[in-house]
Amino acid sequence: MDHGDRWDAAQEGAELLREGDTESAAEELERLVTRQPDNEYAYFFLGVARYELGEYGAALRAYVRALELAPRYLGAMIHLGHALRMIGRHDEAIRLARQVMAQSPDDPDAFHLLGLAHLGRGDRAAAVGYLEQFLLTCPEAEAALEVEGLLETLRNNVIPLRPAWRARPN
Repeated sequence: MDHGDRWDAAQEGAELLREGDTESAAEELERLVTRQPDNEYAYFFLGVARYELGEYGAALRAYVRALELAPRYLGAMIHLGHALRMIGRHDEAIRLARQVMAQSPDDPDAFHLLGLAHLGRGDRAAAVGYLEQFLLTCPEAEAALEVEGLLETLRNNVIPLRPAWRARPN
């Protein structure tokens, strides 16, 4: 089976993910990896489904398998990095992001992963620097807003809201 056929085979599961039906996507992709154990895209999307379900160990295993099949698969590297980050393995996530940057020096997802992984290990200054670099890549609006909010928090520029019960005069 060639590259295009493997990609096409994984699209049903990918579509279920896009529709937000994560459980069905995971089930479909589990069936696909059984039928096509050499399909890196099936493992990648299975990892995405497991990650979305909060099953970080299962996601990690799926991303590792995708990378065993396609060692230069940047998306799988980034997603593996996020799975590692979620289980507290920040240094490994940082190493993966640096591997991505060795192949693609201005990769927005690598900057994002580096920022979040550095934040996870307590290095606020590095986190701010990488997240600022991420914003310079002109990410999609939703991701940009999320990172801008995080940066405001890291810079202590957040104005606390008063509880509703205190907002009204007596």
